[in-house]
Amino acid sequence: MSEGSSTPDDDETPEDKSSGAAKPKRQRKKRPFWIELPILLVVALVLTIIIQSFIARVFVIPSESMEQTLHGCPGCYGDRVVVDKLVYTFGDPEPGEVVVFSRPDTWNRSESIAPRSDNGFVRWMQGVGAKFGFAAPDEDDVVKRIVAVGGQTVECCDDDNRVLVDGKPLDEPYIYLDPERNQQQDEFKAVSVPPGKLFVMGDNRNNSADSRVQGGGGQNGLVPVDNVIGKVRAIILPPSRWQGVGDHNPQALSAPAWQAALPAGVGLAAAWPTLWLLRRSRELLPIRRGKR
Repeated sequence: MSEGSSTPDDDETPEDKSSGAAKPKRQRKKRPFWIELPILLVVALVLTIIIQSFIARVFVIPSESMEQTLHGCPGCYGDRVVVDKLVYTFGDPEPGEVVVFSRPDTWNRSESIAPRSDNGFVRWMQGVGAKFGFAAPDEDDVVKRIVAVGGQTVECCDDDNRVLVDGKPLDEPYIYLDPERNQQQDEFKAVSVPPGKLFVMGDNRNNSADSRVQGGGGQNGLVPVDNVIGKVRAIILPPSRWQGVGDHNPQALSAPAWQAALPAGVGLAAAWPTLWLLRRSRELLPIRRGKR
């Protein structure tokens, strides 16, 4: 090699050698937006399907049977609610809880029939939309409040027009009776609820086809626990109705007022995953103070 020539190493300054500076790595070429968009849409769809199938579901209130707790009417834009599908994996349905369930085979009356197109593809799209809360639900999905569970006997009414469970009157502040019509609850004979079954009623007590009348009432009106899809947790749409859905136990007359006022444990349910995510983010992305 000639005397005036130099190698790449000779061009490096002492500062470069001491600092161990390296050539910048070649950056990975970013995908065009028109390629990334379909990927993001597919991922979002898959995640939505997983969540709707195993964790939570958005349900449209199709009728007036749960007024004033939940707003709805045939063909209108009813409340959109979040249904917790995990809760009954760890426990059984309890009195006072508002649940969505599949219509039992013994039920013979429908409160609302979702309008469906005669076009096969459009009808399929409407069915898909119903699963994600974008369209009215199929008539086989129903929302009611649990009044009595297996092993209990329910009947109506006492001298104060209250429902009785095991001979004791219920505390039901959620009941809606039209004040202009001076309504009273309709009476029905005692029904013994066997294990694995539920006696359900609508909050709009005289405008609800429920366990009192379905299949002629009695045992035919009961709902199998296995038919329960999940527990209604909160109203998410419209924005003016954003709130939790209470699960006041009508059989617990001595329950403290603060417990009855909790919005179905929404705050506690949200706090735990939030705390977990914060901890994980600190572990994965440690912040080094004083360094860049």
